[in-house]
Amino acid sequence: MNYEFTYIAPSRSEELVELLSNNSNTKMILAGGTDLIPSIRLGAFKPDTVIDIKKIPEHRIIKYDEKDGLSIGAAVTVNELIENRIAQSKYRALVLAGKELASNQIRNRATVIGNICNASPCADMALPLLCLGAKVILVSARGRREMLLQDFFAGVKKTQLGLDEYCERITVPSEYSNSSAGFKKLKRIKGHDLALVSVCATQNQNLIRIAVGSSAPTPVFAGEFDKKVTHEKIIREVLKKVNPIDDIRASREYRLFMLEAYLKRLLKEISR
Repeated sequence: MNYEFTYIAPSRSEELVELLSNNSNTKMILAGGTDLIPSIRLGAFKPDTVIDIKKIPEHRIIKYDEKDGLSIGAAVTVNELIENRIAQSKYRALVLAGKELASNQIRNRATVIGNICNASPCADMALPLLCLGAKVILVSARGRREMLLQDFFAGVKKTQLGLDEYCERITVPSEYSNSSAGFKKLKRIKGHDLALVSVCATQNQNLIRIAVGSSAPTPVFAGEFDKKVTHEKIIREVLKKVNPIDDIRASREYRLFMLEAYLKRLLKEISR
């Protein structure tokens, strides 16, 4: 389907904020475009204006310091994160999940923050970020605010973003760096596919943190547990936090069965 819209590519964040504050038409942000462009072609989205944020230099930056942790800019691609040495050495969960997202070609375009702002229940990058206590930094003409990622999701394909806001970056605190990590994703095929169910688990010193995908209307932070808690009790508590559905791809019963199986494997892996 052909659809006409105005394309704008600001080079400064101030210009982007000004564009978003103008309520005269419908605007959508283009980062990687792997969800937006197909949706426009299918007629699901019909924006008057598409704003490309990749030309703003600070949006392409990944940086780390001991005080503030890891910062991931709005236009950083999944492959850029996977290949980043700090992510590889200090935030293994991000690398493990990133490698499971789509194909290499798509990871060259898809952005980490785009995957979050799309707010799919099966968002691969959401799970490690939830386990690592990530925060989103939201910016508009009204100012800047930050919130925990676990509070950002509001429903299927819904977030706390205002119409005049954008997610400038994600921060991952240094206190969760060097966590042992595991990620499991059940797919219908061995290659590129959406998750039927997915789980991420991390352990940092005495704390185990778990997040689950494709088992509720949003990605779920399923809790933080002392490593002395038995695996059986952790699994029981996690299963209380999810509510998977029956659909054409998998039944609720199968999802719950595989979630429990993955939890058993991951808890063993991260405690070695």
